[in-house]
Amino acid sequence: MTKTPHKKQPIGVFDSGIGGLTVANAIIKQLPNEEIIYFGDTAHLPYGDKSADAIRYYCLKISKFLLDQGCKMIVIACNSASSAAYHVLVDFFEGETLFVNVVDPLVETVVARQFNEVGVIATKATTRSGIYKQKLIEQQSGLKVHSLATPLLVPMIEEGYFNNNISQSIIENYLSTSDFKDIDALLLACTHYPLIKEHI
Repeated sequence: MTKTPHKKQPIGVFDSGIGGLTVANAIIKQLPNEEIIYFGDTAHLPYGDKSADAIRYYCLKISKFLLDQGCKMIVIACNSASSAAYHVLVDFFEGETLFVNVVDPLVETVVARQFNEVGVIATKATTRSGIYKQKLIEQQSGLKVHSLATPLLVPMIEEGYFNNNISQSIIENYLSTSDFKDIDALLLACTHYPLIKEHI
């Protein structure tokens, strides 16, 4: 059983870099009176090209750090970490805190809208896990899901290297895949990607 948190305890949010700030910003808009502790693991950026075991190791260490800061809950603001480590963290820290991932809310939103065909762009780690296709089809059996790894986008965003001809060419090259020809929606399954949503 999870300990009852005190309302003045902070919410911990972590990601491999700046992408999770999009999640932290959304939390602040919804819960303006909450204190946030944000951990951007730029030492191991990007998570998308790491093994699932390596990602789990990073996530365990970060979660321990955030718990030591007194966080009442931890938001895994990274799709690669959510897909690789969410269940490990829940089991390992059972009874100590609440964990929230970023995969389930996106899946619930897509299923609620009853699309026929969707595309998913994500890191290699998230795409390799197959988590979006699995969860979406479990909840909406007839849904067609096309997943594409887009590994150059996170480093490009972290370096501030977008909004130019080269970045636009990279985005266009990824999105020109024939699998996306008839999609009803494109899922930005990396918390960095909303930072370039207008370009996408």
